[in-house]
Amino acid sequence: MRSITRLRPIAGRAARLPLSIAFGACMLGAGFPAFGATCASLAQLSLPATTITSAQAVPAGSFTPPKSQPIANLPAFCRVTGFIQPSSDSHVEFEVWLPASGWNGKLQGVGNGGFAGSIDYDGAGLSGAVSRGYAAAATDTGHQGSGIDASWALGHPEKIIDFGYRAIHETVVKAKAIVAAFYGNGPTRAYFSSCSNGGRQALMEAQRYPEDYDGIIAGAPANYWTHLMAGFLWNSVATVGDAKTYIPSRKMAALQAATLAACDALDGLKDGVIDDPTHCQFDPATLLCKGEETDACLTARQIASLRKIYSGPATPKGENLFPGYVVGGEAGQGGWAAWITGGAPKGSLHFMFGTQCFSNMVADNAAWDYTTFDVDASTRAADKKIGPILNSIDPDLSRFRARGGKLIMYHGWSDAAIAPVNAINYYRSAVAKAGTKEAAAFLRLFMVPGMQHCGGGPGPDVFGQFGAPQGDADHDVAKALERWVEAGVAPDRIIATKFNEAKPPVAVRTRPLCHYPEVARWKQTGSTNDAANFTCAAPAASKTGK
Repeated sequence: MRSITRLRPIAGRAARLPLSIAFGACMLGAGFPAFGATCASLAQLSLPATTITSAQAVPAGSFTPPKSQPIANLPAFCRVTGFIQPSSDSHVEFEVWLPASGWNGKLQGVGNGGFAGSIDYDGAGLSGAVSRGYAAAATDTGHQGSGIDASWALGHPEKIIDFGYRAIHETVVKAKAIVAAFYGNGPTRAYFSSCSNGGRQALMEAQRYPEDYDGIIAGAPANYWTHLMAGFLWNSVATVGDAKTYIPSRKMAALQAATLAACDALDGLKDGVIDDPTHCQFDPATLLCKGEETDACLTARQIASLRKIYSGPATPKGENLFPGYVVGGEAGQGGWAAWITGGAPKGSLHFMFGTQCFSNMVADNAAWDYTTFDVDASTRAADKKIGPILNSIDPDLSRFRARGGKLIMYHGWSDAAIAPVNAINYYRSAVAKAGTKEAAAFLRLFMVPGMQHCGGGPGPDVFGQFGAPQGDADHDVAKALERWVEAGVAPDRIIATKFNEAKPPVAVRTRPLCHYPEVARWKQTGSTNDAANFTCAAPAASKTGK
């Protein structure tokens, strides 16, 4: 496996850079310190299809980004803003933040959740990365708006392309050039870490643009976008078809209590977490109301809706189009009440995302009626129109592997946004394509018991998944990725931590996350809240991927 490609420094090698960058470096002249440019002079940098709108030296302390809350305790940095126009209907805004001192030589790419529409400045975004010595780059993916609104896509196919893959790629290409101009050297390594739609972006980068990043973390990836959105509408139609099919969110506590009673102890511990829900044989009929309906039971019509949610969308011929949701993540903030059932009919995030996608991206009709959704025909239409743009399901990662890239995936077992078995399905497809031995050299998947969408839930859910490393490689997946890329040490387990809600929060439980398909097993001695008393072991036969 050949060594990882690195950008060469400008000093003494301007001829090796694109002409526009080299010319910009020469024109900056006296603005350069020993190995690069001043911050203000970056406004003069000429990059293809790009306009630099500002280059601002930000002093250490508090900084308030546009449309955001103040961010305290930032180091001094150079803030570069601009936009890219890869097509006549493109306007991809981006920012690059560059530490004024103490740069670690690396670039951190920042992803987007939902339908994007804004730049992520918070601790999981630009500010967190620059505070830890990274140059960082982020984009709005070509439009401004709420993450649950896709109206920008209506009649704008080029903007869908920007959102799908082009904006993230163009941003990192421009960011590397800006880094090279400022410091006199391009980044020695580039990393990307994001979750949800950001996980889709992560896999898209590995598949479509393997030269962009040396290490990638893909959390809860929405990579099978068209089938995920079809699944959202499948669940919505199942639960809002009429008043009798709707499952009120107030029943989620009883539902989760029933699933835990049936399956919590399967792993040998009763700890409020189902370690691998695919082994659970929970029968929703056990909750059938025996008399008057209450919050502690389900009607026959509600049980029918529940079975559809657990099974996932299927064609009339029985072909499963996307995995169903597993048991154990129904209750709690961030659970089914937010994503699947909503506070009222048509009030769920599934309904919002599904209708926004199909009306604005597939049907090209703002007045599209969700009751016309046909799981077979509508999914095929979505696959044809936007699948090649938005789906990052290609199992062939050979180009990423060949250049030394490393990819870590993770997914919470209690995720009510994206069915967790989807991550397993993609991982298995990539392993099958590469071969088991070959895949082990560049790919890892960690399933997280009890974690909801990207974080939260009853299980240990903090393991450094939000961007630049914050801890050591045993407890921080971002640091583990860097150690794998830079020292060749592959992570087989990462310790996740559960914190309470005290101020400051206190760690109350740690557990190892094991390289799939291994699972954590208690050693039958010591505290069950201490990861040191667990080992990673092969699981019993699983029913995933059916």
